[in-house]
Parts: sequence; structure tokens; C-alpha cells
Amino acid sequence: MTKIKIGIVGGAGYTGGELLRILVNHPNADIVFVHSNSNAGNPIYKVHTDLIGSTDIIFSSELSSAIDVLFLCVGHGDAIKFLRANPIESHIKIIDLSQDFRIEKEGNDFIYGLPELQRDKIKNAKNIANPGCFATAIQLGLLPLAAEKVLTSDVHVSGITGSTGAGQSLSQTSHFSWRNNNMSVYKALNHQHLKEIRQSLKNLQSSLDKNIHFIPYRGDFTRGIIATMYTPCSWTIEEAVAKYKAYYASHPFTHVVDENIDLKQVVNTNNCLLYLEKHGDQLMIVSIIDNLLKGASGHAVQNMNLMFGLEETTGLRLKAASF
Repeated sequence: MTKIKIGIVGGAGYTGGELLRILVNHPNADIVFVHSNSNAGNPIYKVHTDLIGSTDIIFSSELSSAIDVLFLCVGHGDAIKFLRANPIESHIKIIDLSQDFRIEKEGNDFIYGLPELQRDKIKNAKNIANPGCFATAIQLGLLPLAAEKVLTSDVHVSGITGSTGAGQSLSQTSHFSWRNNNMSVYKALNHQHLKEIRQSLKNLQSSLDKNIHFIPYRGDFTRGIIATMYTPCSWTIEEAVAKYKAYYASHPFTHVVDENIDLKQVVNTNNCLLYLEKHGDQLMIVSIIDNLLKGASGHAVQNMNLMFGLEETTGLRLKAASF
């Protein structure tokens, strides 16, 4: 069995930990190094205690070029700094989980890694910019509309994310005493993921000139995203469901369901579930994902599988922890 030799930079955070949890059980993965300056010399399971008994890998302060793919699980702005300071040999593919390369512009050779939008480009890509978590949930809710060129009015979106979406570093809004039994709005109408969402939608509907009004919330739970969108649409609910199911028919992780959904159905999986309702002329779409898996590390492994010619679902057939 062919093994993909893997390096990970930023392995001590939430996305690094989730990536390791997947890769230690991935049949085609050979983890060569996990880089962390602050944890060099420590066993991975000392930081990610859920991996006790699963691996004896030690965090390293050194990089190796004896790899096929490098995952960058670093903070926003840090990926581009890392690559400037550490030139990567040409044979190594890169999958970046930060936002540094998601927006298309001259000189950016990273392909935006949303398989439900551009699977064929990902298969032939050298470098991948992994989508953001809110961006993934919202785009998957809207792509079928853009594909049919029917996004002709403003879209209103509200979304709630778990505390892991803020990363592992402590802040005022990530302490248990603040987060527990609490909610708040942040970055209203100005969230950073709006740029990549618009970019993807315009990829399918170039004439798109309407606004996406997005209100994000901090939730009092650990992981998961639930996003609700509504916009005018002339389709009947039966037509909408049929078109959504047709769009995602060949995509193994996105499922359109006929009954209302809840977060526990996707937490611990790489799945996105979509549920539709029609209210007057408004089509409502509910989208749920695990922000650390389909919203980050699981999505990154899905992209790796495509880049290396593997079955897209390899290592990602994960069951939800629904009770």
C-alpha cells in the first residue's frame, strides 16, 4: 500500500490535534514529523491526551524535506511568514489551513480547496488553501443556488460556532466562566470569511452583485457550526430539494436531508448536512458541520486524498457522537 509521507507544522493546536487523530488511523499516511517549537521533545500524547496509546510520535523542532505533503496548521498570517522563512522544496505539496492564500490574486498559486466546487482542480493542484469553517458551512448551503444563477437578491445568514473555533490560546471570550451559558455576536456583517464565500459564489454565478448579510455568534458549546440562510427563490420546496440533491449527488460528505437537523448529527464527522424549508417566497437553508473536521482538518485530509489519487473518503468515515 502506497504511503504518503506527511509533515505537520503547528501540531499542538486544535486543528493540528484533529489532523493527527485522523492521520494516525489513515491507511495511506506516514507521519514523518510534527513540528512545534514550544513542545519539541514532548510526546504528542502529552499535549493531545486523546491520543494516549495511539502514537509515540515526538514533537520536533526540525523540519524534513523527506515528505510528500506539508500541512500548515498555524494562525492566520503565520503561514505566509513560515513559507518566506522556510522555502519548501518543489516536490512537496502544501495544504494550508490558515486564511493566508484563500483569496485568488496574481502570484498566488494555491487552489481554493472546496471539493464541492472544484474537485478536478484540487486533484491536479500542488498547493491548497483549505476553506474557513464558517465559509464551508455557508458555501455548501448556497452553491446550488449560484450554480442555477438564481442568487438575485440579498442573502441573510446567521451562524453559531463552538468555542474551538477561536483556537487554543486563551482569551476573554474563550474562558469557561465567560463562555458557559452565554452567547454573543461578533464581527457582525464584516466576518473575514465573507470574501472567500463571495469568491466561490461568483465562480458559479459571475453576475452576483447582491449582499450577503452575515451575523456570527459565539456559542456555549465546544465544537460545531450551525448556519441558517434565507433568500427569495421561485422554486417550490420540492424543486429546491431535488436541485440540491442533484448538485451534491457525487459528493460523499454533503447530504441533503428531509427532516430538521441538529449539531450532534455531524460532530466528530467530516459531513455537512443540509435541510431546506420554504416560507412564502423565502428559501431557508440550514447547514451544519463540525468546525474542526469538515470546517478544518477533515476537509484538509479530504483534499489530500484527492491530490494523491485516493478515494476521497479514505480515513474519514467517522461516526457522529450523537449521545
